Amino acid sequence: MYRFGLIGYGAMGNYHAQQIDTMPDFAVSAVYDIAPEKREKARAEGRDVCDSLEELLMRKDVDAVILAVPNNFHKPLAVAAMHAGKHVLCEKPVMMNSRDLLEVLAVSEQTGMLFTVHQNRRWDRDFCIVRECIQSGALGCPFYIESRVQGAKGIPGDWRCTQEAGGGMLLDWGVHLLDQLLLLADSPVREVYAHLLSVKFPEVDDNFKVMLRFENGLSALVEVDTYTFIPLPRWHVSGEKGTLQVDDFACGGKMVCAKNTEMHWDEGIVYTAAGPTRTMAPRPRETVETLSLPQVQTDARDYYVNFRDAQQGGREPAVTHRQMLAVMRVIDAIFVSAKEHRAVKPEE
Repeated sequence: MYRFGLIGYGAMGNYHAQQIDTMPDFAVSAVYDIAPEKREKARAEGRDVCDSLEELLMRKDVDAVILAVPNNFHKPLAVAAMHAGKHVLCEKPVMMNSRDLLEVLAVSEQTGMLFTVHQNRRWDRDFCIVRECIQSGALGCPFYIESRVQGAKGIPGDWRCTQEAGGGMLLDWGVHLLDQLLLLADSPVREVYAHLLSVKFPEVDDNFKVMLRFENGLSALVEVDTYTFIPLPRWHVSGEKGTLQVDDFACGGKMVCAKNTEMHWDEGIVYTAAGPTRTMAPRPRETVETLSLPQVQTDARDYYVNFRDAQQGGREPAVTHRQMLAVMRVIDAIFVSAKEHRAVKPEE
């Protein structure tokens, strides 16, 4: 039995507990939250509750801790847990910036404790579909990717609205989308240009748009909006052989691929709804084929299995120190770009 101690019993703490409860070889053996009402809620649900952080970290029946707390508490709690001999599974963002992350990674190396971040959206069906289509070569070499998440309700009125706690969408959804994109690109980011917008909450970004250029020539747009009433597709990928669209998290969409990449151009002007144009006239139907998106099966609980196996069996963790650092350095560059209104190269 692999046993987790859960620090933080809010929404994500509950998520972790519910996921782990369904896994026969895993258990949440102890819970701690700084808020008395959260501890009482955990007790009412039958959890074994600690009344202090120190009590949880001293328990022999805790193999590793899960940090499900506001972002500004990740660093001190991770350091304290590792010095107490506990492995650490940290909620995202792994830290507030790459400087803090480097300090925490040094503690991981010093203590020999496993430290990694919960990038559960690597198991999202929409992402896995896009990755499979790119890796299969169905689209040819991709040259432009759009990845976006859009809602219309604003940010929840909690710590996510405050700068001190590390609120804002870049450190929330942005961390996931950037992690996914870096996996798809498999190439260093050479330049970012960012617009961070504060539509409803002046302290933090509640909408953002980031352009990225990769060393291998790929360009990408990452967009998160919390005040958009007509959403755009979740994914739009352009490759040399075709285009993929995933409409939403339900994974509606399609691929349209060229049967041949060379076009024969007829002489003369083509009249369309856009007026006289040759370039933007519809491609002849017989030169393309429309394909359904592949079916994929995913299970985000595999993350916990990987964490255990990485700690006990020497398996590489699903999210490595190098990958965590790459994402945080891109985020650092995005904040600089938005502040200084210029393109920025992430630190290497």
